[in-house]
Amino acid sequence: MYLILLGAPGAGKGTQAKLLSEELGIAHVSSGDLFRENIKNGTSLGLEAKGYMDRGELVPDATVIGMIIAHLETEACAKGALLDGFPRTIPQADALDTALHSSFSDSIQKVIYIKVETEELLNRLSGRWICPVCSTPYHEVKNPPKVDHLCDNEGAALYQREDDKRSTAENRLQVYFNQTMPLIEYYLKRGLLIEINGQQKVEKVNQDILAVTGSNRGELSEPLVA
Repeated sequence: MYLILLGAPGAGKGTQAKLLSEELGIAHVSSGDLFRENIKNGTSLGLEAKGYMDRGELVPDATVIGMIIAHLETEACAKGALLDGFPRTIPQADALDTALHSSFSDSIQKVIYIKVETEELLNRLSGRWICPVCSTPYHEVKNPPKVDHLCDNEGAALYQREDDKRSTAENRLQVYFNQTMPLIEYYLKRGLLIEINGQQKVEKVNQDILAVTGSNRGELSEPLVA
């Protein structure tokens, strides 16, 4: 079973990836983790990727695909994999499909897209404030202080990290949607995309995903289109 998990920053993709990996009995394959692992271990693919990164260049799709396929060939992925963070573009999706057919005579069964409205994503990603004294975190919506911008414990003025500002969150989401929306359309046209409402509780999102991937491990429901 090979699945792809898509979701914007703040959609809860990481949480669902961990749950699904355990529930479906397949490996969680994060492209970011693979990069770090290969570079740390000094593999030929890792050294090749590091060379591009050190020069400030994009790592070619062939190198990234090589890392993915090499990992899928390990015992950890014997029952399949949940791909997280890859592919990011249509050329990468095409290359992945070709590699899966060539190496495993298989293909991606489903692409799960955890959809959350932009305003909700911004609320989740932005609005966090920190106490400079005790480091207690607050959130403007989810966990506001009793007195605006003052720590409940220390009374100190709260500060906001650059990554927690709304403008930063807006930029992150814009980059994601510019890059990923064509991929969503690509898989939708192929009848592989399953859209899941990510604005529900974690447990309900998980249940909805399991319902469309099949309750039994290695068994998928009929193809659905968002």
